[in-house]
Amino acid sequence: GAHPLPGLVLVPDVRGLSEHYRDVARRFAAEGFFTLAVDLYSREGAPDLPDMAAVFRWMRALPDRRVLADLAAAVECLAGRSEVRADAIGITGFCMGGQYALMAACTVERLVACVSWYGMLRYAETDELKPVSPLDLAPGLVCPYLGLFGADDAIIPVADVEALRAILTRAGKTFELEVYPGAGHAFFNDTRPDAYRPETAADAWRRALGFLRRHFR
Repeated sequence: GAHPLPGLVLVPDVRGLSEHYRDVARRFAAEGFFTLAVDLYSREGAPDLPDMAAVFRWMRALPDRRVLADLAAAVECLAGRSEVRADAIGITGFCMGGQYALMAACTVERLVACVSWYGMLRYAETDELKPVSPLDLAPGLVCPYLGLFGADDAIIPVADVEALRAILTRAGKTFELEVYPGAGHAFFNDTRPDAYRPETAADAWRRALGFLRRHFR
């Protein structure tokens, strides 16, 4: 229509831009956000990840600098469109995408809101491809942040979430952290019956929309 919409960059999980994330992007669009779902694997194609060992191997090999440059480019792409309010662009991401959403929210000045769903917070070790752990970037957060986590997440210890809370509090940042009891990793993913928690997912969705609308005013 005639009125520009807030823009939202959506970052999928390690498996890439699956039908699930296309669906989530459509759901955000239906709520009034001009949504751009990013394919982080546009260069090499989606990875074949038969097991968790392969997942972690793949994630370790992904260069953070490249991913963050792609996300910054996605933000600028939205900002340059007439349908989008350049002063109201946010980012959301899931699992590995949630990790990168937080990292982008510490490095991309134009962002005004970040919603991260069970995004990893701490690297076991850093190297050339992964030079800085997300927690170590957190003091530089440039926009309000909502973190949605499961208390039973086997990948993200609650201690890491509490470390993030302490860092953001000390840095005087605007943030909300929700840790859902009885929920594990990927609790929002309705294509994964083992992980999906409908009530938790519904509450997190409501919070995410409310948070984005508040900060996009």
